[in-house]
Amino acid sequence: MKKITYRFTLWLVAGMIAMSGASYSQETANANLTKIAAGQKAKISGVIVKRDADSFVLRDSSGKEVMVELSGATSIKEKKSNPFRGAKTYAPTQLVRGLNVEVEGLGDSDGALAARDIRFTQTQVLVANSVESRVTPVETELASTQVRLTRTEENAQHLSGQVDEVKAMADAARGGAKAAQDSADQAIAGVNTANERITTVDKTTNARITAVDDYEVKDSAMIQFKLGSAVLSADAKAKLDQVVAEAKAQKGYVVEVTGFASADGSAAFNRVLSQRRADAVVQYLADNMIPLRRIVTPFGFGTNMPVADNKTKAGRQENRRVEVKILTSKGLIGGEPDGMASIKN
Repeated sequence: MKKITYRFTLWLVAGMIAMSGASYSQETANANLTKIAAGQKAKISGVIVKRDADSFVLRDSSGKEVMVELSGATSIKEKKSNPFRGAKTYAPTQLVRGLNVEVEGLGDSDGALAARDIRFTQTQVLVANSVESRVTPVETELASTQVRLTRTEENAQHLSGQVDEVKAMADAARGGAKAAQDSADQAIAGVNTANERITTVDKTTNARITAVDDYEVKDSAMIQFKLGSAVLSADAKAKLDQVVAEAKAQKGYVVEVTGFASADGSAAFNRVLSQRRADAVVQYLADNMIPLRRIVTPFGFGTNMPVADNKTKAGRQENRRVEVKILTSKGLIGGEPDGMASIKN
């Protein structure tokens, strides 16, 4: 039942976009697009509502529309949040209607925005492509219906001399028009409901995307070392085994590894020693199937940030340590936003 409702909702949305697209050219010809002063820098976020070969119309959250011009120098890349991989590059043909984008550039002599950089997320591409795949069939059907309507009107003109027949056809047409109006009213009500739902989903999805780089500590462990040593003890390995098991049970996690030393020895020696301790922990985690892409670059802080008094033997022993933290992304571990389940079906 959910799958049927999902398909019906998306077809209604696709129909709405197709009908608005069919009349958009005329509306745009009469509307005043927002002008960008020549040479003025601008950064605008919004939705692509009309697409041409080398340009598109962008509508921002306030309803203002700007013409965006593309060129061979325009950079079209993914707006990524993962610091461990490069941004994906996209072709101009992937700038489809319904895509949320962020555009930076300069105003040209025609008042349009000459795009220098265009950024958007993979999630926004998937949503736009899903809607676009449903808009095209609806637009085709609307065009076919328009052709049939034109032919019907031409045929009616040819029959103008046959009064009685024309009257009967007119009565039938009025009845059909009323039924069509009733169906259109129901469809518009459904589209309005679907549009409100999509707006809610978009806001929730943006909140989730914003939270992707917001990490919280899911678990942590303190690994102790002997004086001047970077060798893992049996107890240290047992603690790291628990870290490995806990990390593999998470999704959207990274592991932070930081090494420290007591005040025994010189600052330079302790800096190197703390790094060696951090590297030893990273090596053990990697040997136990924690991918290196999940491990934040380890760092040795030397004698900085002690957890105990370096003037006592017990304090120095406590400071000979590596801190291991499992961090999870709030944007990835949170529950599905309202409406996302139906979009993913």
